[in-house]
Amino acid sequence: MKRRILFTGGSGKAGRHAVPWLVNAGYEVHNLDLVPLDSPGVTNLIADITDSGQVFNALSMHRDFPDLDAGRGVQPFDAVVHFAAIPRILIKPDNETFRINTMGTYNVIEAAVKLGIRKIIVASSETTYGVCFAEGHRDFHQFPLEEDYDVNPMDSYGLSKVVNEKTARAFAERSGFDIYALRIGNVIEPDEYEKFPTYFAHPEMRKRIAWSYIDARDLGQICHLCIEKDGLGYQVFNAANDTVSANTPSKELAKRFFPNVPFTHEIGEYEGLLSNRKIREVLGFKEEHDWRKYVKV
Repeated sequence: MKRRILFTGGSGKAGRHAVPWLVNAGYEVHNLDLVPLDSPGVTNLIADITDSGQVFNALSMHRDFPDLDAGRGVQPFDAVVHFAAIPRILIKPDNETFRINTMGTYNVIEAAVKLGIRKIIVASSETTYGVCFAEGHRDFHQFPLEEDYDVNPMDSYGLSKVVNEKTARAFAERSGFDIYALRIGNVIEPDEYEKFPTYFAHPEMRKRIAWSYIDARDLGQICHLCIEKDGLGYQVFNAANDTVSANTPSKELAKRFFPNVPFTHEIGEYEGLLSNRKIREVLGFKEEHDWRKYVKV
């Protein structure tokens, strides 16, 4: 039987590419969102993640009409991938961004743990590193940005993601389940590579995200690797492609825009400043969508 995945936020920018990747990898994917995803092989349920009762019901009810035919009752999900969120500041009032993101994540993790779903992946963000939505110019503490960094955002969105990581850790501690938080870099859809020449000409446009990017399809691969990798307990992983989204060497970018930020170790010429070393070494991630495949330099 195919493994059953509940994916929250599958209709969003990242989800609408990651979900088809998981379907193609052989999973049954059930999308929980406020808007359905029209994608082959995907079922949908409209639900509000800030309502705990709706989340518990979503995780403990039939997925689709054919589920009734077997007469075996509701079949459990094998994993939950939680991407649903307000995706940045300045969409809703700050307190609503914080409330929806933190309470939604608490509700999803709580329901999954109490229903015995032992694999949970939650979307965190590169904004936890504190510079993306900072007031004015702010230096990073160090380069490259790795998972043991002292995260310290000042905005409601980045703060909500730090709280969500703490929530994930708390539930992992009490349950012993695997809960992995992905600090997702700037998500790039296939049609967005046409913007890269402008980014190359104006690298200051992407300095707040340390020139990070993750191809939305490679993010699907990362979700798959997380689902398949058992026994790690609570983990944080940067989710980024191998290199910076610039045609300027990484250390040159850092020296130009962040001259006072030290490097803790040497990196490759174009290696990402949001380091994906951990997902490569621990999960076996191998990027398939380097920007160089799509952009003429």
